[in-house]
Amino acid sequence: GQPGPTGGAGGSVWGEGSRGVPYHCGMDPDVSISCTMDQTPDQDPPNDQQISEWMPSGHGLVSSLFGLNVVLLGGALLAGRALTDRDVLYWEPQLLLLFLMALSVAWILWFILWDSRRPGSRPHQDHHAGGIPVMLVLLLFAALSVLLCIHRLGYIITMRCCKALDQLTMPMLEIVFLCLQSYLLWAHSKDCIHIHKTVTRAGLMVILCADLLLWLNAVTDDTIHQEMELDKEDGITPDNFTRSLDIFASDPACLVFQKGFEVLFPFSMEYYLMSGCMIYVMWKNVGRQTSTHHHSNHKLTFKIVYHGGFIYGLIFGGFVLIAGVAVFILYQVWVGQLHHRLTAFLLFYGFHLAVMPIMSFSSLVGLLVHRLERRVHEGGHNPTRSLDVLLLTVTALGQLGLSYFSMVAAFAIGTQGILGDLDLSYSVLSLLELVLQNIFIIEGLHRHPSLKAKKKPKSTMFKVRMRSWDQLSSLGLGEMAKTFCAFLVLSNIMLWIIPAFGVHPQFENGLGKQFFGFSCWFVLVNVGQPLTVFYRMHSVAALMELLLNAT
Repeated sequence: GQPGPTGGAGGSVWGEGSRGVPYHCGMDPDVSISCTMDQTPDQDPPNDQQISEWMPSGHGLVSSLFGLNVVLLGGALLAGRALTDRDVLYWEPQLLLLFLMALSVAWILWFILWDSRRPGSRPHQDHHAGGIPVMLVLLLFAALSVLLCIHRLGYIITMRCCKALDQLTMPMLEIVFLCLQSYLLWAHSKDCIHIHKTVTRAGLMVILCADLLLWLNAVTDDTIHQEMELDKEDGITPDNFTRSLDIFASDPACLVFQKGFEVLFPFSMEYYLMSGCMIYVMWKNVGRQTSTHHHSNHKLTFKIVYHGGFIYGLIFGGFVLIAGVAVFILYQVWVGQLHHRLTAFLLFYGFHLAVMPIMSFSSLVGLLVHRLERRVHEGGHNPTRSLDVLLLTVTALGQLGLSYFSMVAAFAIGTQGILGDLDLSYSVLSLLELVLQNIFIIEGLHRHPSLKAKKKPKSTMFKVRMRSWDQLSSLGLGEMAKTFCAFLVLSNIMLWIIPAFGVHPQFENGLGKQFFGFSCWFVLVNVGQPLTVFYRMHSVAALMELLLNAT
């Protein structure tokens, strides 16, 4: 049927029902509400109203432009510190980060202690935001990030002979910021806030700017550390680095803090990107009106574990994790030994060349399962899903770009040995695996969890084939989807661990450095690697969503 009348002066509301079916409500001035459900589940609300609801305008446009300028300013300061003499631009980016974190802490305290408790402040919720798996991972990364700040405090105190104690301000304020932001996301990530919308948008945008710049600060710090390591390998050892080595030799506590800092560093980078994405969704949901219903399967997050159905995916994914951990440990031990260096590279490339074809096959079969299940396509606008798709597409460009640059270098000057051949094969397989996995995840995110699409009438010649498809579906396509999703989840976790904890053979690849030059290749790898690391972790969250929605 068609949507009902609008109900006079009360206006009308478009939305999405519990099964993804659009509805239209006419609100009468006498407080009577009439709703009718459309019969076409994938029909969107009118284009004019949809555009006016989601395009930034008014205060939303002002806060977005403010955030863009702050991030560009902070990015310029951090890039200046990383790419020039670091003594020239050290305090300027630090002061900006301190100001943003202090402002964020003040707004969060105001919102939690006063504004969120006012009646009618949060009349609607976005049940697609802040899923249980995402929140558990976020809280884990938050706890590890707090532990990282504690190690940083201990490191600064033990290195007080060559580090100023006023540097303690940054990690101390960061601990407060981490705790308050994590509580804000845990308690209010689903809320659509409807009071003080201007102040709310501004406060959320300040937090988003702080998250993005803290992530960029971590990336540039990691870049500086890697550059110092490469200089040390080339025999260039600064005086302050020599003094640090002397302190490490005389103070075991300093060495513990320094090693803890290196181990926990990747979790902080991932936390700020994840929290920034969730804050962005909260910013988009300010003033939004949604349905009060949501898919019931999200309440049963752990029910899928009880019923099983993906044991083979867990088994094969567990093999990937065990083999990956062994390869990671051996690589870290052998790469620093001249007579085992080649073996370390062979282990790295051999592991990836064995795993990525299986991952590509899993994504391809998953796509076939999607076609056979014929779920309803959810085409309505959803800020969480739109952000997921955008992040999967943009962050994949990191590894895709490195692969194409490596392929160009190999084609231009040749592979020049077994490592060059392996690197070329790795680049080609990375392209194939990323493209297939992105298509599988993005298509899966747009499928309704339970509603089947209506079968189109087929001619007689297709009846036999349709009957065989229905028989295959009765055998458990949902179980197949769970199996492949579980395998891809564990495989992506392992492919996140390896680069996140310091395995970067691209720095050692002579082809890229020889063809593009050290400076250019160093910048390319340091831009691509953080994107690749975040892509793997975000893929895990998206694949968990598909796993929970598989029937």
